[in-house]
Amino acid sequence: MLDSLTFLLERLFLLAHIKLFSLLPPQLARSCDREDPLPQPPAAAAASAAAAPHRFQRGDLLEVPRTLFTHFGIYLGDNRVAHLIPDILPVLSSDSRQIQQMVTNSRLLLGVLSKRASIRVDSVEDFAYGAGILLNAMDRAVPHSPLPGEEVARRAERLVGGVSYSLLWNNCEHFVTYCRYGAAQSLQTDQFCEWLKSLIRDQRCVVLTGLLGLLSMACLGVSAGTALPSALIPFTLWMAS
Repeated sequence: MLDSLTFLLERLFLLAHIKLFSLLPPQLARSCDREDPLPQPPAAAAASAAAAPHRFQRGDLLEVPRTLFTHFGIYLGDNRVAHLIPDILPVLSSDSRQIQQMVTNSRLLLGVLSKRASIRVDSVEDFAYGAGILLNAMDRAVPHSPLPGEEVARRAERLVGGVSYSLLWNNCEHFVTYCRYGAAQSLQTDQFCEWLKSLIRDQRCVVLTGLLGLLSMACLGVSAGTALPSALIPFTLWMAS
């Protein structure tokens, strides 16, 4: 059962990533392209990570591509990055040494399902996880001006600890935009909501859901469990379109 949920969640992440990226304007798409940074060999990645702290300033916003999403963090200085990441382990264990170990994909996915996360401090190497780092790329996309670097870093440090998690309403992007710009925002969430709104407004969805409803009644028989959704869902989409 857990493997099935993990597989389904991975597919949803991938679908959302593809849909959101296709909706971005060309300029923003180029600045946030998840495929631009090529995987680096371990030696090159280590050398890049070792050199990174020398070009980062306290309060900088760091952005790295992961397999199915983009991750964000705030540079605190001394090779340290504060970032919000879903994690189930703090709910299951109080062993601080074990919790401080790098978050695996299983821990991350279970954290998403349980809606638990931590704002934690890791090294630049662990935060980047071998990927290239974009520096303050969001400054070009957010209408607010960045706060002074020291204020950004202090905001991040004050928030370190366990937090609730929401894929749409409280993710790593909300954390860094609150710290750097003074207002929590997620461009990925905004784009997803716009895509969902356009999907609801598309009257072809009304026809499709109506046909699916008729098909379900033909296959499963007419009952309250099939007839009510078959009528209610198309009607709701029609009224919202």
